[in-house]
Amino acid sequence: MHNEQYVSKLQRVQELLVTTVLGDIPTLILGQKLRNLGYRSIFAQIGNPVYIQNGVEFNGTSCIEMGSGVYIFKGVRMDARGHKNNRIHLGNRVAIERNVDIGSLEDTCIYIDEDTFIAPNVCIEGPGDIKIGKHCMIAAHSGIYANNHNFADPMEPIKYQGVTRKGIVIEDDCWLGHGVTVLDGVTIGKGSIIGAGAVVNKDIPPFSVAVGIPARVIKNRIDKDLAKVQAEK
Repeated sequence: MHNEQYVSKLQRVQELLVTTVLGDIPTLILGQKLRNLGYRSIFAQIGNPVYIQNGVEFNGTSCIEMGSGVYIFKGVRMDARGHKNNRIHLGNRVAIERNVDIGSLEDTCIYIDEDTFIAPNVCIEGPGDIKIGKHCMIAAHSGIYANNHNFADPMEPIKYQGVTRKGIVIEDDCWLGHGVTVLDGVTIGKGSIIGAGAVVNKDIPPFSVAVGIPARVIKNRIDKDLAKVQAEK
């Protein structure tokens, strides 16, 4: 136990030293290239090349994996601290736009597969596992929250009643519009489109178009007659 704590503290010191020295060097004066080289000593895995702008905050880099061709823009925060089994994985050519917040929290895997784009100001948070497939597009100001607070006891503060953590799966080739919220326990099927501002609180079948609060399927991208059936109900 003491050895694990010592190693953890040593890793944190190394992480702070490397990210403090290299993290704020502007891209225009070789900052990106220096980070591409220097960060290899602290990350669990990092591809070649990666493009990390200045002003990105990392915590728990020993639990963060990146493939090749990953882009991470200013203001992003990625936090994998809190448990030795935490994992944040970014596949090849994933792009994380400005001010995205990704947090694994506790014994959590957040897996974003290759060629997926995360737009500005998106929040992706455990402690439930989250898997986002290939070729997905997550629009700005969306939230993906793999936890739900318990609140059965009205005499106990909600913050002390714990959380459930079922996990979230967003399958390949999904498009989430501006301001979509995805709640814990949901699977969004392959090729689905979720309209702007929707709140997804139940599973969405593959190739669906869903809108509203809560989100409901209005048509299927393959079965063109589904919208007519839904209207008649």
